[in-house]
Amino acid sequence: MTRTKELCEAIASDSEYQDLLKSVETFLDDDGARMQYQSVHEKGEELNQKQGAGLELSDAEIAAFESAREALMANPVAKAFLDAQNSLHSVQSAIGKYVGMTLELGRVPGADDFKSEGGCCGGGGGGGCGC
Repeated sequence: MTRTKELCEAIASDSEYQDLLKSVETFLDDDGARMQYQSVHEKGEELNQKQGAGLELSDAEIAAFESAREALMANPVAKAFLDAQNSLHSVQSAIGKYVGMTLELGRVPGADDFKSEGGCCGGGGGGGCGC
């Protein structure tokens, strides 16, 4: 547990991680960006449910969703939040994969250990996780 806490301290104090958190906090403090994100998310869920029920989506529905999504991506606060969210997910996934492989192998995994897995970060061994 001592080493795990050290890892957590290193992550929490990392400047890139702190920048990601600032992007998330900025988004959470921006009511307009949050409402825009929520609207696009809810519309996407609605369209997915409709499609999942076997109903055809109209061109107008698709165009309206795409337009709202493009406007969301043009909002710098929302875009920074979405990018931060993706980065945080990637880091969490890579750490989980590294720890899991370490427990399986009984040693720190190397790049070769991840090649058969499609890379430690989801493909090709990139993603800044040391593969």
